[in-house]
Amino acid sequence: MILYSIFSQLKHYLCQTMQAKNPKDSLVIMNELVLPNDTNMMHNLMGGRLLYWMDIAAALSAQKHSNRLVVTASVDNVSFQKGISLGDAVTIEARVTRAFNKSMEVRLDVWAQNIPSGTKAKSNEAYYTFVALDDAGKPVAVPEIIPETEDDIVMYNGALRRRQLRLILSGRMEPSDATELKALFMAAKHEG
Repeated sequence: MILYSIFSQLKHYLCQTMQAKNPKDSLVIMNELVLPNDTNMMHNLMGGRLLYWMDIAAALSAQKHSNRLVVTASVDNVSFQKGISLGDAVTIEARVTRAFNKSMEVRLDVWAQNIPSGTKAKSNEAYYTFVALDDAGKPVAVPEIIPETEDDIVMYNGALRRRQLRLILSGRMEPSDATELKALFMAAKHEG
């Protein structure tokens, strides 16, 4: 109990000494053009190339939030909703949705645009997690996020459930300890 109190006071002090930020402060919009070297035999963007671009955009977003170097800690399921073709312009938007002690969740949205035809479609969305590092390469505390918009609040509130699911899947949390996930399923059970 005493240790928890000391930890709580230390966390409060760190949050007070670090400037809290809004999700828009970490916004990164990255554009790429799909060239022949980026495509597979079907003239579609290779998935690995898109993941590479997404990782860069997400890392830049996490760095803007933390003002630190960051490393990728996890990548959630990335499903390809729509293929991206040779010649398409790819737009990747990344922003931090929530900051935990030393890690940040980054949301990515990816669109493909065929400029000559004027069509634009969402291709992907994903969540990446990054850890901020100090000069010695050790994890370091990051500023908290203060959501502003309705969408920011939804993403912020869902981030704890997504984090608990990531920790369970990686074996670093027991399902019985995932209080946010349990509450979600219990609410659904009582509504049904």
